[in-house]
Amino acid sequence: MNDILTQLDTILAARKSADADKSYVASLHHKGLNKILEKVGEECTETLIAAKDAEQSGDNNELIAETADLWFHSLVMLSHLGENADSVLAELARRFDISGLDEKASRKNS
Repeated sequence: MNDILTQLDTILAARKSADADKSYVASLHHKGLNKILEKVGEECTETLIAAKDAEQSGDNNELIAETADLWFHSLVMLSHLGENADSVLAELARRFDISGLDEKASRKNS
């Protein structure tokens, strides 16, 4: 699974400086962080709606598609700010063997 994220990171890094007329990712970077954040917010909302619909219908296909869009645009956001999926995976790995309640409480004390 990390291979997919590594491949995406590589592609996103390359397209960051590509021609904005020929690359969707480049066009997002060209438009700036606010446009990227707008897309993340839009995809988040669509994911939430798809989750509610999936609960009622029992069909998760749209939920999976919207979650993929949300993850993708989140990766574009990270790329724009000089980060990548490895940073997020490292943070998730750091949280292993830590109670979710303890981890959340530690953030309030920081």
